Amino acid sequence: MTARKPSRKASRKTAEVPVEVPAEASVEAPVDAPVDAAVDAAVEAAVDAAVEAAVEASVDVVATPTRATGNAAAPTAERGRPRRADAGPPRPRQAGDGQGARPAPALDGADRGRLLAGDHHAPHDVLGAHPIPGGVLVRALRPFARSVTVLATGLRAELHDDGDGFFSGVLPVPEAPAYRLEVAYDDNTIEVGDPYRFWPTIGELDLHLIAEGRHEELWRALGAEPMEHQGVAGTRFTLWAPNARGVRITGDFNYWDGTGFPMRSLGSTGVWELFLPGVGEGTLYKYDICRPDGSHTVRADPMARRAEVPPATASIVTASHHEWQDADWMAHRGDRPVHEAPFSVYEIHLASWRPGLTYRQLAEQLPAYVRDLGFTHVELMPVSEHPFGGSWGYQVTGFYAPTSRMGTPDDFRFLVDALHRAGIGVIMDWVPAHFPRDDWALAEFDGRPLYEHSDPQRAAHPDWGTLEFDYGRTEVRNFLVANATYWCEEFHIDGLRVDAVASMLYLDYSREDGQWSPNEFGGRENLDAVAFLQEMNATVYRRNPGVVTIAEESTAWDGVTRPTDGGGLGFGLKWNMGWMHDSLQYIAKEPIHRKYHHNEMTFSMVYAYSENYVLPISHDEVVHGKQALVTKMPGDWWQQRANHRAYLGFMWAHPGKQLLFMGQEFAQGAEWSEGHGPDWWLLDPSYEASGDHRGVRTLVGDLNAVYGAVPALWQRDTSPEGFSWVDGGAAEDNVFAFLRYDADGSPLLAVSHFSPAVRSDYRLGVPETGTEGWVEVLNTDAARYGGGDVRNEEPLKAEAVPAHGRPCSISLTLPPLATVWFRPA
Repeated sequence: MTARKPSRKASRKTAEVPVEVPAEASVEAPVDAPVDAAVDAAVEAAVDAAVEAAVEASVDVVATPTRATGNAAAPTAERGRPRRADAGPPRPRQAGDGQGARPAPALDGADRGRLLAGDHHAPHDVLGAHPIPGGVLVRALRPFARSVTVLATGLRAELHDDGDGFFSGVLPVPEAPAYRLEVAYDDNTIEVGDPYRFWPTIGELDLHLIAEGRHEELWRALGAEPMEHQGVAGTRFTLWAPNARGVRITGDFNYWDGTGFPMRSLGSTGVWELFLPGVGEGTLYKYDICRPDGSHTVRADPMARRAEVPPATASIVTASHHEWQDADWMAHRGDRPVHEAPFSVYEIHLASWRPGLTYRQLAEQLPAYVRDLGFTHVELMPVSEHPFGGSWGYQVTGFYAPTSRMGTPDDFRFLVDALHRAGIGVIMDWVPAHFPRDDWALAEFDGRPLYEHSDPQRAAHPDWGTLEFDYGRTEVRNFLVANATYWCEEFHIDGLRVDAVASMLYLDYSREDGQWSPNEFGGRENLDAVAFLQEMNATVYRRNPGVVTIAEESTAWDGVTRPTDGGGLGFGLKWNMGWMHDSLQYIAKEPIHRKYHHNEMTFSMVYAYSENYVLPISHDEVVHGKQALVTKMPGDWWQQRANHRAYLGFMWAHPGKQLLFMGQEFAQGAEWSEGHGPDWWLLDPSYEASGDHRGVRTLVGDLNAVYGAVPALWQRDTSPEGFSWVDGGAAEDNVFAFLRYDADGSPLLAVSHFSPAVRSDYRLGVPETGTEGWVEVLNTDAARYGGGDVRNEEPLKAEAVPAHGRPCSISLTLPPLATVWFRPA
């Protein structure tokens, strides 16, 4: 991304972007910066009548703070010496030849070399304004400039050209004035603020919390933040790079030459800081980092809130101006615990749902579509910035930046806001497990392993060619924990689905013997990752009521959704990967063979209450040769659709929450394509078979409608009292019948029949309800869904015929390849 160093002439034209700030603005300059111990005797001798007159000419002065690492209170400005009665009026600014700025003591050769090499840790000590005996020394580093002149009320003093872009001079004033710099290039002259006159923009408390790894609002302390500092508009840049010898800011405002913009190191925290007056929103920037070996690397900001559209890689200065309209949603989203509430998720790949749409255009279409289908939430992927748009976005390069492919961060806020106003919650995929090796991102960020583990075996992810985070380092853990809260607080995200949790939990994940080392207790558990996940979950839930975290965890790790105070990881929900794998394997079999795999549909109930589960038919199951859901089904096109519908009916009735990837709601036959997204043309009325696909979509809407209206389907998802088998052993019939109960004991009977034959007079034991019978509330074989319309039209009265261990039973007709739901009349 970084451009070649511009020609001398080009750089002189527009080396900086000035901002209109009055020259009189009171800006303080750091002091007790080291200067050469030997000050030329002529400097002091020059404090004569001319100096006295200039002092008495009412030149504005400001107090000069001692060097600080935080926002210490500035001392009160002292008045200059009293004016003599015969003193003349203040001198106006006028063109000059440098008269009034005497030669300054020579800059120490070591400082000069380090500034030019980009490895100076304290540039404010030598640049900017510093009181010395006999006046105020001002030194500037402006590569390619022809001249630099200090401007203040009643003062105009051209600095002396010291070569290599350095300019300096001693002003005949007792204290540092509120000055600006007039920088002249070959054919352009601009007036700018001097970055080296300002106090640090980050306080001692922020630095302490960063060092402790406990800054829960890290994004407010690090990164690029437009602000007004000491009365001047500009941008604060702060960066954590503890191994760097020096850091400079490079960007479009300085033609990507950061020589004149070195940052200062704030103590032992590893934080570097610089306030740039005149730099504002929309500015492109990166950090030029001097590694421990003296070489340089140019990096995007790890804390950038906005990034260029890939493949460009620069960070962008940004600030939010969005005014949220979702106060009612935010106030009530936590009224019910998520595991006791309806929770039905529509998973979408943002960039390909309707290819070419921006965030704001999606806001016009997506909320209405999801609301019509009855889903309670959407899960968005990918959100964080990533290099390859055709991916799921799991190799993140901008953890704090929504992808710019569809608009700005505020545009993304607009989309979330629109979904909330439509009554739809927003979950995003979040990837703290690993990051890519791109040389402009996090890998060996400051010349040494920083975000990744220092042990190469621990750092390298064996499956994806990426790097794993060092969860044992407090600052890295803080970076990730704060990132989780950032999305919830800054973008009103309602849930985080955490990817690849299993790869974080095990030291031997995808590693052979000899490729990993046990933990301190001799085990395979990654204790640092466990501590991180517990801290993340505890922090997110404490700070953001109503938010849910969801683990994609594919092993039998105990306590994924157990609270952290009970030793669990603290997630709210966990993807049930076992149910997904087993049920898809069953449904892919020909009906004649399904009886041999009957247990694959019933085994999930053995462990259904060990965690709080989500049943996912996700993106992972419809790509890379796995086929779309309807295409997995055996038989002809009618049977495939019937199996598809019956499977969805079984899924919605099974204990647990639901998730369905886009395109599966209308039985798309092709795998997902990042290029054209779902095959919306299948729903076009001009397409001959569009009714087949519209029927499946209608079913999904009805599944969600009945699901939301019947508490028995969601209220006791995590309680064994909410479920009872009627017949889980009818393998010869390919039938699964069970009851769901709400908190008051009101039942729903779900019967799934995975054979292509009609079964009449099929008897099932039911509880005594004292009602007029049982009525169908949903039948996936209904004609409106594209089925054969084999129905139970009349209420089914319970008879005193014992069946399945119950004194009463009903006799019903089972449609072929269908799921039917009944409720007491």
